[in-house]
Amino acid sequence: QVQLVESGGGLVQAGESLRLSCAASGDIAVIDTWGWYRQAPGKQRELVAHLHNSGATDYVGAVKGRFSISRGSAENTLYLQMNTLKPEDTAVYYCYGWAALPGMDDGFDFWGRGTQVTVSS
Repeated sequence: QVQLVESGGGLVQAGESLRLSCAASGDIAVIDTWGWYRQAPGKQRELVAHLHNSGATDYVGAVKGRFSISRGSAENTLYLQMNTLKPEDTAVYYCYGWAALPGMDDGFDFWGRGTQVTVSS
């Protein structure tokens, strides 16, 4: 029902900034929680940030104060502003959407294919 396509990744020096974008298409109205995850080489995928339709946000501790998640005014674009990047931020970053099942604490996950972010020291 939902297709997510990331863009904006690249190679940057430590201390620089990037803004990732996620273009959403399909039935995006079903999405209750938007997010970004990342996966570094040899590691499991981890949560970076969540944005709930209530406006509440969640961030992994390692990026608090540096990253911010937001949606564009058209509501079909999700952003991840990444400031003061560190080499340990190097990973493939994935756009994420979660559609809740009514009346249940469960739902469907949607994933983009990822965009590479590489931060050199």
